[in-house]
Amino acid sequence: MDVATDKSEFSYLPAQAEALDVPVPDVERLTLALPDGRTLSALRFGGDAPEVTLLHGAGLNAHTWDTTALALARPVLAIDLAGHGDSSWRSDQDYSPRTLAADVAAALDAWTETPQTIVGQSLGGLTGAALAAARPDLVARLVIIDITPGIDTSAGPAALREFYAGPTDFASREELVDKAIALGFGGTRPETERGVFLNTRVRPDGRVEWKHHFAHLAAQALAAHDPGPAASPSMLHDSGWDDLARATAPVTLVRATRGFVSEADAADFARRVPAARVAVFDATHNVQETAPVELAAFIGSASASLHDGL
Repeated sequence: MDVATDKSEFSYLPAQAEALDVPVPDVERLTLALPDGRTLSALRFGGDAPEVTLLHGAGLNAHTWDTTALALARPVLAIDLAGHGDSSWRSDQDYSPRTLAADVAAALDAWTETPQTIVGQSLGGLTGAALAAARPDLVARLVIIDITPGIDTSAGPAALREFYAGPTDFASREELVDKAIALGFGGTRPETERGVFLNTRVRPDGRVEWKHHFAHLAAQALAAHDPGPAASPSMLHDSGWDDLARATAPVTLVRATRGFVSEADAADFARRVPAARVAVFDATHNVQETAPVELAAFIGSASASLHDGL
């Protein structure tokens, strides 16, 4: 396990912490070598052993949780799922939740000391369900954000498809920021610049490319007129209900009012997982970015109750 020495990715944290009126915690990047030669990367917030592990959605990375982690003010592990952030891409293009969950289990075995409150958004939520089914010893509580196994988010908004299905490399990050703003993503320009910076890398030839594999797979599929196995919604959803049925940890579904999970979807979830709690947030699909303080308070309350034995 190595700790990266390049801290430039953390340059946005002081301003985010100041806006929240909270201190900047100790934060470091961790890297774990996996048996198959890949590496898994993560961010660890706080100096103590993590209590909460955060799993992002498709096309995002661990930094999507930065504001939530700052507001939570607890020891947190935010993992870059395979094919995202600083984690290796998979040569077999298998990003199904059960496959991703095996990596997460390896990370928790290496970096945590107690069962975790697992918070997963979208693809991360389905991955959390797969983890809870396969490794109940690692999961004390599961919070699934704005996804159920019964809905297909692969199509997404037309603008999002256009955003990711275009070129996979660019002359500069500014070009990507301009494109994102033109398509209605991001919010303010500084916020968009932060998101683009943290989700891209500069190649040796000077071109800028997305860190996550999904953008490259989407472009390949568009060129071939074939969605391909990696883009198949069945790979992302088919096993989810079985995983939830096998999970022994308490489960909460967070539904975003402006997200992907409708009231009918939430009712179906409650029917299929009758012991689960359903909470509703006034937010978009990326609740961790559009309602981070409220989400942090919710996670903190759940985690505190767990660790207090209530």
